Amino acid sequence: MARTKPGFWFWFAVVLLKPLLLLVTGRDWRHRERVPRQGGVVVATNHNSHLDPLVVAHFLWDLKRPVRFLAKVSMFDVPFVGMVVRGAKQIPVYRETVDAGSSVRAAVAAVERGECVVVYPEGTLTRDPGLWPMVGKSGAARIALTTGCPVIPLAHWGANELLAPYSTRPHLLPRKTVHVTVGEPVDLDDLRGRPIDAALLKAATDRIMAAITELLAELRQEEPPAQRFDPRSAGVAVIGNPKRARRATGSGPSREN
Repeated sequence: MARTKPGFWFWFAVVLLKPLLLLVTGRDWRHRERVPRQGGVVVATNHNSHLDPLVVAHFLWDLKRPVRFLAKVSMFDVPFVGMVVRGAKQIPVYRETVDAGSSVRAAVAAVERGECVVVYPEGTLTRDPGLWPMVGKSGAARIALTTGCPVIPLAHWGANELLAPYSTRPHLLPRKTVHVTVGEPVDLDDLRGRPIDAALLKAATDRIMAAITELLAELRQEEPPAQRFDPRSAGVAVIGNPKRARRATGSGPSREN
C-alpha cells in the first residue's frame, strides 16, 4: 500500500512547528519499532496538555506517518488555525452532540485509505487529579472493530510540564523532556467479527485504556489509581475547562453539556 501523502498544509505545519519543538523540548522516545510503517492504524493515547498533540504528531511524523487527529470542532473555527487543520485533513469531532458519529465515520474512511488516525479515547483533557487516563469513550474501539485495523497504545509525559492543562502560560525553562512510549497492539482478536454493541465496545475500550495507563505508569515510574476517574460520576464538567465551570456557578462541581 502506498504511503499517505501529507499535503501542503501538513508540510506547512511541520516546517513551522517542528523547529520550535526541537528548540524547547528534549526527547525520550521508546519502542518506535512498534508503530506500523504503513497501512491503516489507530493510535490511542492519553491527553494531559494542549501541547501534547504536537508531541504525538512529531513522534509519528519522524516515523514517516502523517497523522489524522480527531480534533474538537471548535479548532476549525479559529482564524488561520482552522485553515491549517482543515487543510491538513484533520477530522472534526462534534463532542456531546447528535453529530458525534460523523467523526467516527470519517476516521473509518481514513483508516480504510491506509492512514494513521490518532484518537484520544478520553475525549478531552484528563480531569484526573494526578493526570492519569480517565474512563474512555468508545470511538477508538468502534473504528478498530469496524475496520479490523490494529490499535496501537501510546503514552506520553512531559508536555504537561511545559503547559499544564488549561493553562495559558508555558514554562519554557528549564528545558523540558517529553517522554513517549509505544505498546504492542491491543489484543482485540476475540472481539472481532461479533455484532458491535455497547457491551463489546466497553470491553474493547477498557482494554485500550488499560494499555495506555500501563505505559504511562512505566514512564512515570508510579502506580496509577486502582479505579479510573469518571468525570460524570464525580460531577465534573465533561468538556471545557472544569475550573472555569465551577467559578461560573459559584458553588460546587457542575456539568457542561
